[in-house]
Amino acid sequence: MTARTAAFVVALVLLAYLLLMGGRAITMITSGEPVFIALGLAILVFPVLGAVLVADQLRFGAATERLARRLDDEGALPDVSHLPRRPSGRVEREAADAWFDAKQSELEAAPQDWRRWFALAQAYDLAGDRNRGRKAMRKAIDLEQDDKA
Repeated sequence: MTARTAAFVVALVLLAYLLLMGGRAITMITSGEPVFIALGLAILVFPVLGAVLVADQLRFGAATERLARRLDDEGALPDVSHLPRRPSGRVEREAADAWFDAKQSELEAAPQDWRRWFALAQAYDLAGDRNRGRKAMRKAIDLEQDDKA
């Protein structure tokens, strides 16, 4: 099962859960009892919030995949196959740090290039800093959208 398929399966399971929770919330709200109305409204927040978060993550994943395909078509997809790896498959820390430094220097030379932000996001991921990697990828997505406009 690919990561994309797994993400959609998890999203579908979550959607089913959210629909069930939403149904329970509506039942409580329509009961007419003040306590159940309050609880129903509180419960309704979670399915709505969950649906928004899932939709955002799916959009992020699709946009990231689109950028990677575009870079691959251009022959500019960052290649990390040469980096030494641990037995677990993760890139060795020193190599990841050196690759990160190189990508950060490239970005400083062209800070409005979404391709550089994509590479930096990948470098953050290799270094284990997923939060900054996601922020860098969002910046790459935004810059690429501006580039197309």
